[in-house]
Amino acid sequence: MSLIPPPDTTIFLISIAISFFITASILYFIRLVKGPTLPDIVLAIDVLSYDLAVFIVAFSIACRSPLLAVGALPLVLWAYLLDMYVAKYFMRGELGD
Repeated sequence: MSLIPPPDTTIFLISIAISFFITASILYFIRLVKGPTLPDIVLAIDVLSYDLAVFIVAFSIACRSPLLAVGALPLVLWAYLLDMYVAKYFMRGELGD
């Protein structure tokens, strides 16, 4: 008994996952452009960054290349840094320092 599904099933599931990812990314991008407040925009950037990082890691697993997953780390750290920067702006009303 094999645990690996047939190639047709795998391709079908991957195509469904990619279509969900693209749909979610479009909706996040709309929120990014039309976001009425700064927290909405930051949240849209965060979700786009984290979703893209998950996609990069899943792609590196599918390609059996762990070096591709290294690119997801700076992306996630950039999103975290943006959160800290915006939080500091809301707390003190100034940027820098």
